[in-house]
Amino acid sequence: MMRFFSPVLFFILFSFGYCLSAYAQQDITSLKVMTYNIWNGFDWGKDSTRQENLIQWVKEQKPDVLALQELCAYDVDKLKKDAAKWGHLYVQILKDKGYPTALTSKEPINLIEKNVDNFWHGLLHVQTYGIDFFVVHLSPSDVDIRLREAQKIKSRIQELSTNDYIILGDFNAHSPFDAYWLEARTTLKTKMANEKNGTYSNMRLGEFDYASMSEFLSIPAIDVSLGKADREVSFTFPTPALIGLYDQTEETILQNRVRIDYILASPTLSKTCIEVKIFNQGTPEKLSDHFPMMAVFRLNQ
Repeated sequence: MMRFFSPVLFFILFSFGYCLSAYAQQDITSLKVMTYNIWNGFDWGKDSTRQENLIQWVKEQKPDVLALQELCAYDVDKLKKDAAKWGHLYVQILKDKGYPTALTSKEPINLIEKNVDNFWHGLLHVQTYGIDFFVVHLSPSDVDIRLREAQKIKSRIQELSTNDYIILGDFNAHSPFDAYWLEARTTLKTKMANEKNGTYSNMRLGEFDYASMSEFLSIPAIDVSLGKADREVSFTFPTPALIGLYDQTEETILQNRVRIDYILASPTLSKTCIEVKIFNQGTPEKLSDHFPMMAVFRLNQ
């Protein structure tokens, strides 16, 4: 009996092993990287409905790596519970006060730096999938502060010994690549010019500012949206979730739409980016005041 079933058993085990190997090989040929500003930690933990809806939506997108901003009222244990629901066992959070950033991953995360002293919200630098990730949330209030933050991050990246890095998050800044359509937004320019708060201003001499994003691009870091998404409809802020709040109406939401969330990659890594999605329609319209975005990279090819 054993002689009769041994070849069959061998064939079954061989086929099973081959399938596992093929699945594992398929699993690492692409890497889905997402960034999402979740808006005040779901009202500092009070909006459980929006929290669960966002978790379910993220789970459906199946990112391998997720950068998060505005994790207000979160600590590492709370983040672990949420991340487990979208399939990520590994997390790193910048801090547990104010407006933390974080990164979750399917693979182990190596912490490189948490810096909360020299940045408006802080800088989180980690490694996962063999890539250095810099999760940013730059100042929402002042062009000069953002520029100094960008210069500090630029200096850190240029000191790296690796060619694989990704900078992602809420930059609160305009890209020079968007100037060709942004400069025509006179209503938005007037609005921003009138929002000066003391010494803080999001305009430079009354004009849109592109300095901080230019610093990142000169690292060099590549905006992976280029050639993969229509930048005129790649707005990431604000969303219809803000209608009725802060004097926002449906009309002002449309007038104020801009791209301030980005995924930037090192030149070598950017060449492997095969797809970019800006999720600014449908379900995400009600999940946060920012829209998420995701880049897909081809690995091990």
